[in-house]
Amino acid sequence: MRRVAPFITPAWMPAFLFASALALQGCSLLPGRPEAPASVARPVGDAGGEEKAAKARDAFSVEVKAPDAVRDHLIRHLELQRYRQIDDLGSAELSRLMVAAEANARELLGTLGYFAPTLTLELRETPDAAAPREVLITVEPGEPARVNQVQIGFAGPVADDAGAEGQRNTVRAGWTLRPGQPFSQQAWDNAKSTGLRALTARRFATASIRSSRADIDADSASARLEVGYDSGPAYRFGPLQVRGNERYDPDGARRIARVPTGSDYDQQKLLDAQQRLASSGYYDSVFLTLDTDGTDPLTAPVIAQVREAPLQKVVAGVGFTTDSGARLSVDHIHNRMPLLGWRAVSKLLIDQKTKSLGTEWNAIPDDKGWRWFSGGELKRDTSGDYEVDSGRLRGGRSKASDHIDRSYFLQYDYAQNKGVGAPPSASAVSVNWSWTGRYFDNPAAPSRGQGLAVELGTGYTLTGQQLPFVRSYVRWLGIVPLGTVQAADGTESRRSRLALRAEAGAVMASDAAQIPSTLQFLTGGDTTVRGYSYRQIGTVNASGQTVAGRYLGVASVEWQRPFVYQGKMTDWESTMFVDAGAVADKVGLLKAKVGVGVGARWKSPVGPVQADVAYGVDTKKLRLHLRLGFNF
Repeated sequence: MRRVAPFITPAWMPAFLFASALALQGCSLLPGRPEAPASVARPVGDAGGEEKAAKARDAFSVEVKAPDAVRDHLIRHLELQRYRQIDDLGSAELSRLMVAAEANARELLGTLGYFAPTLTLELRETPDAAAPREVLITVEPGEPARVNQVQIGFAGPVADDAGAEGQRNTVRAGWTLRPGQPFSQQAWDNAKSTGLRALTARRFATASIRSSRADIDADSASARLEVGYDSGPAYRFGPLQVRGNERYDPDGARRIARVPTGSDYDQQKLLDAQQRLASSGYYDSVFLTLDTDGTDPLTAPVIAQVREAPLQKVVAGVGFTTDSGARLSVDHIHNRMPLLGWRAVSKLLIDQKTKSLGTEWNAIPDDKGWRWFSGGELKRDTSGDYEVDSGRLRGGRSKASDHIDRSYFLQYDYAQNKGVGAPPSASAVSVNWSWTGRYFDNPAAPSRGQGLAVELGTGYTLTGQQLPFVRSYVRWLGIVPLGTVQAADGTESRRSRLALRAEAGAVMASDAAQIPSTLQFLTGGDTTVRGYSYRQIGTVNASGQTVAGRYLGVASVEWQRPFVYQGKMTDWESTMFVDAGAVADKVGLLKAKVGVGVGARWKSPVGPVQADVAYGVDTKKLRLHLRLGFNF
């Protein structure tokens, strides 16, 4: 700990420091040293100042005649380029530099796989050009060396462990520099690193490259590669040790992280545990590492270095969606409520169609991952052609795992509809179960996989006759690779995709049951049926107004295709889609309303950005839909 001792500065001290500063300033007025004679060579950036360097004439220029890929590499990395701005470089010195430049160029060409090039270096006088002399390097690279043999060896436990056979095969199958491919230093380094990452990803956290050798036969333009990996010991997860904690219980961090103590080390499981801690809200930063310095690799501790979040904080946000327009939100977060010790998140949200105030309380999960939760919300929003004041209370248990979220809870709903001919107000209590499975290759920007969400509930109405009802809802998204788009030079390709989406919902009860409109269905908008405004599609009552209905059906087909510009792959995609949705009080009355359109996707640093223009076949209007991020 550093301690700062207070002291009192004497009155003469500031005066002394001020006088010293003036004296140092005055030194700059004294005559300076004479400049170095012109015969002294100075590299760029030495004495003379930026202004003098800018006005100085280059001693020579460098021109490379070669195929584009070779030319760019040489111009960028030739050592000769460093001496261009030495203003007193003589001819003899330049001749010596050219001899070294030839060896340097051959070495650089070797990193690209050209081991028998033909090089010609010429020095030409160019008095009328920007530089008085020009070094012309003409390169005929010849045939690139190609790999004719690859040998991958293993040492350590991975070599003899029958359980590691799959991992050895993964390293061999994932080797990126195969026989027949052109050899280059970068491709060679990348192949070795890829193999090492595959080895360290599971069990063998301290694996290393024991030996590597590339034998080049310049006459036959061939390369024989050998690499040996040393696995080091096999590791298993030991206990989680939290460092940097002051406010929150380290045992709570262990239960949130859910590191599989006793199982084989898996880098992805470590990253998943780190993500769970980081997204819990208790920590501003989290970094998990396996402690490999211990004596027992079978119980290697996992070190969690954390920086805790404040006990309370307020977060304000603004945004915009084409569904609801401008949006303002204010969140208050309390990470440890008095008495309960739960985490509470309270939120005020205001946009053009919705005003809501809600709070959600969550306990720290137990050893099996289950946690208690409760919440409440008051909301005023637009339901079809009417405004609805609603409230909701719920409480129960939930569990979130790597791919599956599940919960069961008791819920109370009430909804008061406003307007002429509005549906009657209603309230209900229900017991609910929900299950969501996500099986995407990338949870933030998936290119393949599927997700499925199921909700089931049963309860009684509390307004009017007390009648039973059953509510069900299913949502599915599947992303299927379809075809490949390749850049013009063939160096990069990406898969096109079909995104298939379906929703279905039903509230089954007698016609006399007064079901709260918040438990019934509406559709339309950015994430459902494009070409229609937010929750525009519903059932039509006797007054000709749109209201929520008891049955829902939605389907969508979207083709997503990578966009190539000037022969190069970009971060953009083009899309074409057809959406259809229907809501009714009877299954036989479901009539689909269709939207068709085109759009663009941009893989931005903060997540996928989606922009769509859709035409509502029923409304005969075009609508713009914007969305940021992906969630299911």
